[in-house]
Amino acid sequence: MLITVPRLIESLRDEVERDLASRGESAKFQKNFRDAEGEHFLKRWWRFRKIRRRFGWKFWAMISGGAALPAAAEEFWTGLGYAVIQGYGLTETTSLVSVNHPFKLSHGSIGKSLPGLEVKLSDEGEILVRGENVASGYWRDSRAASVLDADGWFHTGDLGELGPDGALYFKGRRKNVIVTPEGLNVYPEDLEAELRKEAAVRDCVVVGLQQDGNAVPCAVLLLRGQHDQGSADAASVVQRANERLAPFQQMRHWYAWPDADFPRTPTQKPVLKPIAEKVEGKLGAKSTAGASAQERGTAATGETPVQQVLQRIARANGEQAQKLGKLQLSSIERVELLGALEDRYQVDLSETDFAKAETLPDLEKLVERPPERARRYHYPRWAQTWPVQWIRTAVFYLLQRPAMMILGWPKVMGRENLRGAKGPLLVISNHIGYTDPAFILAGLPARLRHRLAVAMDGELLETMRTPPEGTRVVERLFLQAQYFLVVSLFNVFPLPQQAGFRKSFAFAGDLVDRGWSVLVFPEGARTQNGLMNPFRAGIGLLATRLGVPVVPMRLDGLFERKLQRKHWAPPGWVRVTINAPMQVDERVKPEEITRELERRVRDLGKIGQ
Repeated sequence: MLITVPRLIESLRDEVERDLASRGESAKFQKNFRDAEGEHFLKRWWRFRKIRRRFGWKFWAMISGGAALPAAAEEFWTGLGYAVIQGYGLTETTSLVSVNHPFKLSHGSIGKSLPGLEVKLSDEGEILVRGENVASGYWRDSRAASVLDADGWFHTGDLGELGPDGALYFKGRRKNVIVTPEGLNVYPEDLEAELRKEAAVRDCVVVGLQQDGNAVPCAVLLLRGQHDQGSADAASVVQRANERLAPFQQMRHWYAWPDADFPRTPTQKPVLKPIAEKVEGKLGAKSTAGASAQERGTAATGETPVQQVLQRIARANGEQAQKLGKLQLSSIERVELLGALEDRYQVDLSETDFAKAETLPDLEKLVERPPERARRYHYPRWAQTWPVQWIRTAVFYLLQRPAMMILGWPKVMGRENLRGAKGPLLVISNHIGYTDPAFILAGLPARLRHRLAVAMDGELLETMRTPPEGTRVVERLFLQAQYFLVVSLFNVFPLPQQAGFRKSFAFAGDLVDRGWSVLVFPEGARTQNGLMNPFRAGIGLLATRLGVPVVPMRLDGLFERKLQRKHWAPPGWVRVTINAPMQVDERVKPEEITRELERRVRDLGKIGQ
């Protein structure tokens, strides 16, 4: 089952619909979907078996939380035979209050309260919770301040409705916080503080514009110097404020207040309710969640190919967001768009370049320049099976180890730092030549040496496996033999240098889950002058995501023999230095982790000089 936020559930639906549209099967699917209404879920499983095969036959349920799930998304997946389960809870309730039973679903509801909990509605419709799972208080000023009222009820700040069967239905939020479809909390005060930094703003409030049970932030502005406040000025104010905000805080809607002032309380605070009602009436945020598949998938005439892919996201963000000139994408939308573009044009886009794209022309340049056709990288799980592993171990002791004793037995320093380290580990090292993995293996203890997978230049590895068209038969066979030997004897997997490394990171995670350590050369290329190249930023992200200790290692002496064109070295000439395992703090930015790992490997060069 998949436990996630509504925005990702919608993204998966859109991916299925895009795939159907690309194969010209949308009309057939819509007819099937209508015919399946009311069918037993087993019949729907069979009817939509092609879609189910893509997700895997074991996958049967989606659990949605963090925000309200749009009805259209729930109907889509339920129609395919999946169980779509909504739940409700807060941090203060640790954490669930209610959840749907997977086999007794109340569509549109957030389920029934869990045993041992009391749930009721106040006279205003606010959801109140009482039970042992409710926090005793907030820690403020060195003491605990109670979160409960005199009768022991916790006021959630959310509005609800109870159905005749006791199921709870979410009806919106009472407290002053905006929860986006991604399940993230946006506090209006933070956005208002950035808006007030603009000289043109006399006053402002940020309200939640309703969107499928959730909300998106909308800036309501009182601008200085004119009573008739133009949208162009408002757009520039919002754009500058957005540049100082995080991606999930972006304001894609705004409204220039037409009156001389906001309605205010006797203490001169803006009255939010009438302001929000007026903005809702004027803008009326239209969501695509309730739109039909045909409406979501049909591109407007005259749009460029990139604009066609952006159409659904643009509709969700509103027409005003397009006037800002920048994409204004959340992190989930950015991932979704990258996948859609790669699928649509069958190209590999550089994740680094894509992250820098801020406008529609930036995206058009990425897609319209003649990129390399999308490569399919192969991740050899067979190299970790027991017969190959045994053969690899035998070859190491019978051939590789004796050869190294003749060609240049390394001096290993710091192996004591690995006492007690059982793996899995992320091993990193500087990169000098093709023989680097052999020297790293020689430096590691046996318990780690025989459970190590090596990341290799993905483009080179794929060229060996599938030589380009026009390669002569003898050369093709030679390359393919090289591929088989390097994969089987060194347990390598591809790590692309340009694009497509997300799947490689996922495979590295799969290796770690199966108890294998991973060796990566973070420079991404062999040194050309004997000095270390800067580490690529991805190593910090990989170290964070794998969540295992990182072992910095360093090779010295090889480059000097390379310059002398020598194929052997005296014993001890080549040095392998091992640092103590480093536990990565997930709260530290990946860029900082990368710099720290680079420093540690660089400093190892001072040992033994």
